[in-house]
Amino acid sequence: MPRGHLFVLSAPSGTGKSTLIDRAVREIPDIWHSISGTTRKPRDYEKEGVHYFFMERNAFKKSIDEDLFLEWAEVHGEFYGTPSDAVDDHLDKGENVIMDLDVQGAIQVKGRRPETQLIFIMPPSLEVLRQRIETRRTETGAAIQRRLSIAEKEMDHRDQFDFVIVNDELDKALLELKSILRGGVNPDEGVAT
Repeated sequence: MPRGHLFVLSAPSGTGKSTLIDRAVREIPDIWHSISGTTRKPRDYEKEGVHYFFMERNAFKKSIDEDLFLEWAEVHGEFYGTPSDAVDDHLDKGENVIMDLDVQGAIQVKGRRPETQLIFIMPPSLEVLRQRIETRRTETGAAIQRRLSIAEKEMDHRDQFDFVIVNDELDKALLELKSILRGGVNPDEGVAT
């Protein structure tokens, strides 16, 4: 059985990455959305083992020391990481795996697994991104400004990705993503809108 393919999606917070991944996973057979561990507190709607594995800082650091993560990063003062064994189990079964990571995590995975296809999701503009984050009503004005500043820095790395999708219209962005995940786009050409 051929080994599955590994895809990593990155995007600034509020760009619609989670929605795109959720829909793609529902609509494409034999693709698994990896689950990361994190030290941050869960949001109201998040469930243990579904959205993340919520870990204590000491347990997370021990897993880093034991090299149990395919990637790990510190983002916004919290740790995030993807267990290597779970990803490899699915790839070995011939399933494709999609990971949802920040830019530094994506670049880390590409360094360890060069065959990984990196996909960057862009907002149509920073103003649209601001509106999307404000709509969540989960953060203060200072936190929103901090996220926008980080988003600008993340977007500066988009040239390091194999594909770039602008999420202006969700259905169009989803079609582009599904085409990449199904192998319908040449990775040397990428996607730019």
